[in-house]
Parts: sequence; structure tokens; C-alpha cells
Amino acid sequence: MSLQARLDAFKADFRSGKPPFNAPPEIHPVMERATAELIDGGAAARALKVGDRAPAFTLNDPDGKPISSADLLARGPLVISFYRGVWCPYCNMELQALEAARLAIETAGATLVAISPQKPANSRRSARENSLGFPILSDPGNEVAAAFGLRFALPDYLVELYKKLGNNLPLTNGDDSWTLPMPGRFAIGQDGNVLYAEVNPDYTKRPEPEDLLPALRAGVAQPA
Repeated sequence: MSLQARLDAFKADFRSGKPPFNAPPEIHPVMERATAELIDGGAAARALKVGDRAPAFTLNDPDGKPISSADLLARGPLVISFYRGVWCPYCNMELQALEAARLAIETAGATLVAISPQKPANSRRSARENSLGFPILSDPGNEVAAAFGLRFALPDYLVELYKKLGNNLPLTNGDDSWTLPMPGRFAIGQDGNVLYAEVNPDYTKRPEPEDLLPALRAGVAQPA
């Protein structure tokens, strides 16, 4: 089953309110309103695109070790997935799909990482629960996400809904900004330029991991 088919099936079950979700029906219009406002506001147009220069960064892995994009790119191209957090089932399914594609990504010469605003302990939990063989780097305040054009502030009505649902982002992320990254996936060439970019303000829509492989292989074939 494709990643998007899995996401669609989960969304249908979640919206139905059947066990184990038991989601109250009134939450869905609120979430859909926030997504529609991101789309209508042109949020995706502000994200990095193919050919843009990717920002350099250094972030800590779950064990507190600093990992720099420069060091990663010295080995080969870099694939980055921006991950909202351990609480997001759509993101977790994407991480699982990326893990399934990791061998193909690494065979193409690239390194795979995810970037999340959550604290390292939550990244360790994400990696454990999703059986990941690649790291989730912590991006406090979504600063790197902002450099990629992905950071957005949750509207007040969505903050209130998250609080009612027990989704305490300040506790999960360790900051009070109530910001998240839009889901985004990028492949970056060794020259630092973006080879592939897929950003969607609708967090229930994710590209297939294999979609980036042609651009990645074409980039590898070019001289660094």
C-alpha cells in the first residue's frame, strides 16, 4: 500500500470517530479551517524550491551530539524530512515509509535525516516506536524550518483545540512559540542547492518517498 493510501485510510477512520479514535466530530472543521487558511495564504509558495540554496545548519541528534549539514553533505547528498512530532500519526506513517525507502536513498549516495521541533527525548521515542535507522534532529523554535520557509504559528483557535486535546506543544517542544513546520521533504546536492522539494500545507498529504529518487540520482551524477 502506498504512503498516501495509508494516510487516507487513517484519515477516514479518524473522521469516523470509531474506536480507538473516538474523535469528537466538532474538531474536524477546526483542523480543516487551519489547513485551508495556510493553503489560501500561499504558505507553500514561501518554502524553498528546486534550485534554491539550502541554508546551512547544525542541530543536535537525540543523544545531544551536534550534527552539521556541512559534514553530512561532505559525504554526499542530503535528504531531509521535516517532522511535526511524535504526537502526529500522519508524520509517524511518513517516517515509517522513509525508513522502508532508506536503503534506496542510501544506495543513491545520500544521507537521510528528519528535523523536528520536539525535544530530544521525544525524538528518541519517535525513533524507537517507528523503528528508525536514521536520526531525528532537534530544531528548537523551528529556526531551521523557518530558514526553509516552513515555520508557521498556530492560530489561537487551533492552540485552544490542541490544549483541549492534551497536545501541549510547549511541553513537547520545550518552547512557548506554538509553531510547527509544514510537512516538507527536500533533497540537497553536495553543492548545497535543492534538487527536490515537496511542501504541502495539508499535513494529511505526503509524497511517496520514491518520488525523490530520480532527482537524487540525477544530482549524484553531476559533479560536486
